[in-house]
Amino acid sequence: MRNKTLNGLCQQFDTIELSEMKEIQLMNRIDTKYIVSFSQLIKILELASDSYRIQVVNNERISGYDTLYYDTASCDMYLLHHNRKLIRQKIRTRCYVQSKINFLEIKNKNNKGRTHKVRVSIDKDDFYQFSENVSATKLMHQHSKYEIDEIIPTLNTRFNRITLVNKAKTERLTIDMDLQFENIINKCIVSKPNLVIIELKQDGFFASPMAKILEQLRIKKFKISKYCIGTAFTNPQIKKNRFKFKMNMIDKLSQS
Repeated sequence: MRNKTLNGLCQQFDTIELSEMKEIQLMNRIDTKYIVSFSQLIKILELASDSYRIQVVNNERISGYDTLYYDTASCDMYLLHHNRKLIRQKIRTRCYVQSKINFLEIKNKNNKGRTHKVRVSIDKDDFYQFSENVSATKLMHQHSKYEIDEIIPTLNTRFNRITLVNKAKTERLTIDMDLQFENIINKCIVSKPNLVIIELKQDGFFASPMAKILEQLRIKKFKISKYCIGTAFTNPQIKKNRFKFKMNMIDKLSQS
C-alpha cells in the first residue's frame, strides 16, 4: 500500500531525463536539509507536483543508491564534524543502482556553509578499493586532505531517492527514503524505514516553492549528515554527545 501510494504520486509529476540534469548538477552549492516521516512526505509530494519535475532513470522515478563512506581508522572525518569544525571533508564511493554508474566523490564544506563536490567515474570493482584506479588516485592527489593509505571503508549507506527539479531549473531537491546503515568494521546494521531526508540544493538564494511548502507544513530545517548519523547509530564506542538530540528526534520520527 505504501509503495503503491508513493508510485501513484510520482506519476503526477512531469519528468526530466538524466541527460537534462547536466544543466543543474550544482557541484558548488548551498544545501538545506529537513527530516520528515513517510506520511508527511505524501503531503509534500501532493503539494509539489505543479512546481517540480521528477528525474527518470531507465523509466524509474525512484532510484536506488549504494554509498560507501571512507574515513581514517580513528574516524577523523566523523570527529571533525561532531566537534563542529566548519571546514571538513567526506570521501565516498557511490553506485547509482538503476544506471549502474559508479563514482569516487570528494565533498568539501567551507566555513561559509557551501558544499563543493568533485568526482570521477570508477569501475564497479573499485567500489571497495580504488587505489589501483588511475583517475581516482589523481582525484585524491588533487583534492583530498588524506592519503589513500590513510583511509578505509567505514560505513555503507543504502537508500531509495526521488530527485525533483523546479521548473525554472534553479534548484534540485533530493528525497531519501528506506535508509539502511551498515558499519563495515563491526557489521552492525540499523534501518530507519520511516525516516525521510529532504535536501534542497541551490546555487544561490532563489525563491523556492519547496521551502514555502515546508514552511506551510511547519517543517523546520534540520542539519544532518547520513555518514555521521549512520556512524553514531552503528558504533556504540564512538563519541556522539552532540548527535544524541538528533538521534532521539530520528527515533521518535521512525516510531511515529
